[in-house]
Amino acid sequence: MTSSSSFSDPTSDTTPFFSDDSEAEGSEEPGAGPSQRREEEEPASGVSSLRAVFTVIVLCFINLLNYMDRFTVAGVLPDIEQYFGINDGKSGLLQTVFICSYMFLAPVFGYLGDRYNRKMIMSVGISFWSIVTLASSYTPKEYFWLLLLTRGLVGVGEASYSTIAPTIIADLYIKERRTQMLSVFYFAIPVGSGLGYIVGSKVDDLAGDWHWALRVTPALGLVAVVLLLFVVKEPKRGAIEARPEHTLQRTSWLGDMKALCRNPSFVLSTFGFTAVAFVTGSLALWAPAFLFRAAVFTEGRPPCVKGPCDTSDSLYFGIITVVSGILGVASGAEVSRRLRLRTPRADPLVCALGLLLSAPFLYLAIVFAQASPIATYVFIFLGETFLSMNWAIVADILLYVVVPTRRSTAEAFQIVLSHLLGDAGSPYLIGVVSDSLKQTDSYLWQFRSLQLSLLTCSFVAVGGGAFFLATALFIEKDRQRATNYAPTDDEPIVVPKSGRSTRVPVSSVLI
Repeated sequence: MTSSSSFSDPTSDTTPFFSDDSEAEGSEEPGAGPSQRREEEEPASGVSSLRAVFTVIVLCFINLLNYMDRFTVAGVLPDIEQYFGINDGKSGLLQTVFICSYMFLAPVFGYLGDRYNRKMIMSVGISFWSIVTLASSYTPKEYFWLLLLTRGLVGVGEASYSTIAPTIIADLYIKERRTQMLSVFYFAIPVGSGLGYIVGSKVDDLAGDWHWALRVTPALGLVAVVLLLFVVKEPKRGAIEARPEHTLQRTSWLGDMKALCRNPSFVLSTFGFTAVAFVTGSLALWAPAFLFRAAVFTEGRPPCVKGPCDTSDSLYFGIITVVSGILGVASGAEVSRRLRLRTPRADPLVCALGLLLSAPFLYLAIVFAQASPIATYVFIFLGETFLSMNWAIVADILLYVVVPTRRSTAEAFQIVLSHLLGDAGSPYLIGVVSDSLKQTDSYLWQFRSLQLSLLTCSFVAVGGGAFFLATALFIEKDRQRATNYAPTDDEPIVVPKSGRSTRVPVSSVLI
């Protein structure tokens, strides 16, 4: 009896990869005594407090590698442009194809993450990502399309991780502790992004070849898989939030999507986060190249005619991204924590404040690039700091306005929408607009056209702030509804049928 239960339990490390876990969640063995039940309920997640901390550390490490790999390409973009002889439009495609594959596969992994062993899904995905990233570093000069293909395949691995990891943290912690752990987890976004620029530029300088910059994260990715397999233990879904008056039941994917679309706080905050994705995606790829062109135009720096190119701007931008990201995520979480004592609408208000404050500083950074490099870096620092205030808070909003059994699906939906309208197209859009504005191929117009196209980011940030202000109108009601969620009589439940589980309406089950 015990071995059979372990086999079907999705939280067990021995779970088959393709096993439906709905029957196992929240179940008890009929013959279990009171003492055995207490042992199983302490802790409710099934993961000890020490191992939960190590789990978060491993997930943070993987998230750091995720963003480090994503922005290594941006750190050596001038070298890539020179090596393949491509224009701004094609350069923007490097980020766009990655985001598109990542975006379209996110719902697939969200569906799997809500139903099967999350640890195994992530392990397979990260292994695939590491192999493909390494393969992309051997792309021949004549095959730029092959680099695009491999960058697109990298999105497969990242989609398997990004949709699932936050839900594991949500099943380990609740309330303030969850917010703290999510803040730590999302520190990895700016830190990893900055390290991508720093490591990419320094490895390029040391090796004299940009290809080596793409070979750092694959090795670390294999280390991450080992840690994931042997350190992380998957918690029981929703167990830490379960209340005795009802049991969470799994609904169909279509039912999940209908419920999410009727959740105003989730939808509006997702549109707000889309603006964040648009701005960060544009700056992530184009800011180092823009700063390099500004130096060529205003300071007389030699242009990149033959590699390796000067990557000092990528290094400085990476350092700024790391520091501003840490300050932004930490200050956003702390301001939100303090403001919650005064209003339950604190989270969306802080997100709106961050975007609305970042807009003017980003505008000034772009405008001052030709007049004062120091002022440009200062304004970039301030703009990125306020922009980073959103990361952990947006994730927390999703987790407390959505019930546990829909969270991976919600994460996937948010990823699709925010990337579809955000950073999937913004790097390519900025590049195409830059190419269209060039009147000549002079260094002046290479700089000026990119400058004008990047000004779009400030206006998008203002729009995102408006969406978060709208979220504040609904946040109390939606949070209360998720907290007190109970299945209705017509909601489908899972019952055994011929040795397997199937979903039927409650009204059709005779009790």
